[in-house]
Amino acid sequence: MLVEPLFEHARQQPSEIAIIDDRGNVPYSQLGAMAAGLGMYLGMQTQSPRVGLLLPASAAFVASFYGTLLAGKTVVPINFLLGDREIAHIIRDSGIDTVVSAPPLAARSKDLPLNVIDLTQLPPPPGGIQPRIPERSADDIAVLMYTSGTNGLPKGVLLSYGNLQSDVDASIEAAQLKHQHKFLGVIPLFHSFGMTAMMLAPLQLGTTIIYLARFSPVAFIHALRQHGASLMFGVPSMYAAIFRLKDAGPEDFKSTYAMLSGGEPLPATLREAFEKRFGVPLLEGYGLTETSPVISLNTPGVKRPGSVGKLIPTAKARIVDDNENDLPPGHVGEIWLGGPMIMKGYHNLPAETAEALTADGFFKTGDLGKLDADGFLYITGRKKEMIIVAGEKAYPREIEDTLLAHGDVAEAAVFGKSDPSRGEVIVACVIPKEGHTLTADGLRDFCRTSGLAQWKVPRQILIVDDFPRSPTGKVLKRALAERASVPAPIDPDWAPCE
Repeated sequence: MLVEPLFEHARQQPSEIAIIDDRGNVPYSQLGAMAAGLGMYLGMQTQSPRVGLLLPASAAFVASFYGTLLAGKTVVPINFLLGDREIAHIIRDSGIDTVVSAPPLAARSKDLPLNVIDLTQLPPPPGGIQPRIPERSADDIAVLMYTSGTNGLPKGVLLSYGNLQSDVDASIEAAQLKHQHKFLGVIPLFHSFGMTAMMLAPLQLGTTIIYLARFSPVAFIHALRQHGASLMFGVPSMYAAIFRLKDAGPEDFKSTYAMLSGGEPLPATLREAFEKRFGVPLLEGYGLTETSPVISLNTPGVKRPGSVGKLIPTAKARIVDDNENDLPPGHVGEIWLGGPMIMKGYHNLPAETAEALTADGFFKTGDLGKLDADGFLYITGRKKEMIIVAGEKAYPREIEDTLLAHGDVAEAAVFGKSDPSRGEVIVACVIPKEGHTLTADGLRDFCRTSGLAQWKVPRQILIVDDFPRSPTGKVLKRALAERASVPAPIDPDWAPCE
């Protein structure tokens, strides 16, 4: 389970390339030897049940991941882009005493009470090692994955062998992924989407993965041209950066099978413009760390623009109202998810686990959405992000889509702000396209003429150069809300809803 495919491919196709990274090409035989050697070494280095990985996306990360599992231990991927406080919390909370790293990232842990294994100081693994694969049950924990920590210190999500294997199997089936596909990995492997979609799934297929340790649109296009990559998973901001490249064209995407988007809402304007320019659709999917993570996706054969696709096999969804009653198709409510990919719980957080998981195993996502009559899932926003203006509900995504339809708007983010008379008012932060000028009054007029209800028109609009973002490019609305606390011009014609 999880581990066996790597060594099967190492035996059956030893000379085929498993990974292309910044250091060169690594065939399956070499990757298997690296993992087997590290498995033996890690087993002698620590008695702790968990080992930390502080590495970029690379063959070194992959070998360390599988080596940790071979040693019978749980993998703790560490987001090296977090601050010192967050990394120290992950180390304390997970209980690790050993971390696998390499320069210059090893410096992040030099002042912490850890045994740091510098991969560059280890001798090459001996050939011919026959790894002993530990017997693991579906309920054994394979990965302790920490969330990004946008709402405080990161929470550890307990993902079992069964969680991850079921999600890999269902994702491969849903997307019809094949051995001949080449995967282009631009999402960090400390991220759940990167781990599953750009490591576990392709290695199970025995295909080739091209890793970019650091995303850049130029490097992405170069990798497409050089390696003929056919499949990529990214966040919308990455696709927006690719779209802005001056010298990219449809010919660069001739090898593409699918471009998958997730992590945050995919703006309709970007989706339509990207396909029009490059001839490739952006296929939106959905998932969370707590769901291992893929739960639904559009595919080349089954897609509906504006949705996040259909549920993958074995996944289940309920749409519930505020009283936890199931809602019929077409009605918006909180999304609850079930299936074998749902996490075992939060590490060291029993109260949060009890709050998040129902008695029958459904995970309360906190996301709002709906299912249509054909089973396509739509995300309308976060339950906590829903804005109530004088008793009327407004969803940020609807307002963001309206703003993005303006020809001079590059990106938009909408959230609520406390108001003593109306409960909340709507605030929008907007990035203009390069070389274009925007005004708050002009954008509010555009929203009105676009048919947005009066209470949904942002009362406060901030024109900014960029948004604060997570390591994967996701917009941090909490940080934007702090900016919005600074007094700014408001709509002089705004009036409470009647």
